[in-house]
Parts: sequence; structure tokens; C-alpha cells
Amino acid sequence: MIGDASPPLSAYWMPFTANRQFKSAPRLLAKAEGMFYKDVEGRDILDATSGLWCVNAGHCRKEIAEAISRQATELDYAPSFQMSHPGAFRFAQELTRYAPEGLNRVFFANSGSEAVDSALKIVLAYHRARGEGQRTRFIGEERAYHGVGFGGISVGGIGGNRRQFGAWLPADHLPTTINYEHNAFSRGEPGWGAHLAQNLEGILALHHPSTIAAVIVEPVNGSAGVIVHPKGYLKKLREICDRHGILLIFDEVITGFGRLGTPFAGHFFGVKPDLMTCAKAITNAAVPMGAVFATGAVYEAITQGPEHLIEFSHGYTFSGHPLACAAGRAALEIYARESLFSRAAEIGVYFEDAAHGLRDLSIVRDIRNLGLMAGIELHSAPDGAGRHGYEALVGAFERGVLIRVTGDTIALSPPLIVEKNHIDQMFDVVGQVLRGLK
Repeated sequence: MIGDASPPLSAYWMPFTANRQFKSAPRLLAKAEGMFYKDVEGRDILDATSGLWCVNAGHCRKEIAEAISRQATELDYAPSFQMSHPGAFRFAQELTRYAPEGLNRVFFANSGSEAVDSALKIVLAYHRARGEGQRTRFIGEERAYHGVGFGGISVGGIGGNRRQFGAWLPADHLPTTINYEHNAFSRGEPGWGAHLAQNLEGILALHHPSTIAAVIVEPVNGSAGVIVHPKGYLKKLREICDRHGILLIFDEVITGFGRLGTPFAGHFFGVKPDLMTCAKAITNAAVPMGAVFATGAVYEAITQGPEHLIEFSHGYTFSGHPLACAAGRAALEIYARESLFSRAAEIGVYFEDAAHGLRDLSIVRDIRNLGLMAGIELHSAPDGAGRHGYEALVGAFERGVLIRVTGDTIALSPPLIVEKNHIDQMFDVVGQVLRGLK
């Protein structure tokens, strides 16, 4: 046993969890290092999900822990309203070196959800500052995830995340680009479907382009099960947005910081958004943090008027928190020193081959992948969707591998330090589990 192996379970209301089911047979993690967790029983658990898409450099990196410790003894907190600290400015400047060209302003938040809601507010403020306050409608995508704020669930397209709460911003949604007839078992970007971007023109015609504030997309839909857009699709969205004066937001909370083999997905796809959100791996998940990157043009449009007045009435108590900035700077140093932003490109083919090695299993409906992301979609059980996914999660954990499931899709996204033997282990275990499902 490690640490407090049997804590009381009733008080903690867990997020995105079947609480009663979990508490009847809890899966508790106690330690972590590199590619592995240890559960409270002391078993090694291979992390095939980077925690939750976020521990890109592997767990418990000494350099990050030391940076946090030093910062905590020097400056534990500084307000970010009308005040700040040097670390926030240094970190913002360092981040812009890795962003797509022109995204040279950084607004700090504390999570991906906050980053998305901040980006949506920036968009509205931008249009109002330019005298186009009628641009209030957003366009998202079906099956996209943009966090859990009311703005994020409005533009997001996963029904289960909206059902209990409704939607609060005016938003329409592009249809998903997933297509089983043309693109099942595609390796990397599907070749069919770039024309689907023209669906955006239909939505614009319905509402008139002058009312649309922004289009927001995940470059790869992560939480819905690694849905990779067709080759050329994102470029066509960019072209349509430019034609109508609409801003384009990339939600890179998952794809940012090396997941596709480039610093950000914008680099990989050759598309520059007007705003870009990130979080998760920005600090290697050691301290919660999120950020919005914006172009100078967006920033300058908003920062007008008398210099003594606040230009953008938005922010958070913990924006640019000293400990988060220290963790983020240390993480960036690791990413650069170990060339982790290109790691997914180097080992991605091996990862792809291992993922598609499962395609002949009868329970597998589709396999999708890009960089170090893979989605293995299963046929649903006769008694309802989600059962096979849950059984796969539990079965893999019992065999020493942590996977993520969304409905009946297994999502794999290992830390960027993954080696071939780790890839072999995770897909061997997943294969064993899938062969046992009925």
C-alpha cells in the first residue's frame, strides 16, 4: 500500500465521473514518474493518456518541481489587476516564440475552459471596438469540445455536455467531418472531405455574414475521440472567414505543445488563426494554467481610448500566477532541450502502425490518428452505448495501462517521451481487452 490507500469517498463530488459506480470500486493513483503512475496498491500503471492530454514531458519532472518550489519561497502570489510580476511578462514573451507567426499577445487564464471563454469575450470586444457590435454569433462544430464554461458549452458540440445546462451564447454548428464511408481507418489526415468546409457558407447565408463574430474549431477533435479533419479543410475555413471579416479561433488546449509533432497545430496544418487557446501542457500540468494568444491587430483594436481606463473588463484572480509562470517556463525549457515538439513526428509512424494493427478486431468500428493521438472507436454493445468503452477502461487499468474513453471510443495520447516499448505495451493491453469484449 502507498500513502492513504483507503480515504473516505463520500465528500468528493468527482467531475465527469459516474460517481456511484466509481466509488464502488475506486481507481486511485498515488505516485507518478516519467511514463508511469503507481496506484495505491503499488502497481505500475503505464500512462497512455498523458494524464488528461496534458503531461507532455512525463510525470514529476524535477526541474519543474524545483522551479515551483523556488518561486513559492520568493513570491507566492501577486495580483494581476493593475499590478503584476516579472515572471508573467517573461513567460508571455517566451510563449510567443513558439506560437504561429503574428500571434504575439498572450492573455493568461487558469484552464482551457477559461481560455475559451476569454477568447470569446475578446472576439466580442474586438468587433464592438471596430464599430461592428452586431457580430455576436459564433460558429462551432458538432462533436467539438471547448470546455465547460457557458461560452464553451454554447460553441461546443457534444450533446451530453449541453443537455443539463442549455446554451447561452448565440451559436450554430458545422456538421462533423467524420465519415465512415469515405474515411474509416484513415492514417493521418483523411483525403476525402475538404469540400465540407463549404457548409460554413450555408450557415453564413442563413444569418448573414455581418452577424458572425468568429468560427471556433479544434484542429483535431480530441475529447470526441480523435476526429481528424480532412486534408485542406481548415485552410478552406480560413479562406471563408477572411472573405467575410470573421475571426478564426483554434482551440489548441489538446493539440498545443507538440502533440502533432509541431509546437502548435497551426504550424502542422499551415493555417494561422486570429486567436488560439491553450492550457494543459503549458505547464506540463504541474500547475493549472491556460492562455489565449491573439494577433497584434486584435489587441490593438481593443486597447484604445483614454490610457487611464481599463480597456478589457475581464480577467481572473489567478491570471499569470507566479507558480504557474515558473512551472511554464521550466516546462518550455524541457520541451526545447529535449526537442519534444518534434518527438511526435519522429515516433508517430510507429505509433500509427501499432494503432492500426487493431483494425481487424471485430469489435473495432474505426481507427483515427494524427501525431501522438489515436482514437479507436468500438461497436456499441447491444444493451447500449458506452458499456464497451467503460469495460475497456477498467480492463486496461487492471492490466496496468491507463487509457481514456469517450463513449465507446478509446483515446490514446501518451507523453511525448514515449518509447517503442511503451507503445507496444499499451497496444498489446488494449488488444487483449478488446478481444475479451462481447
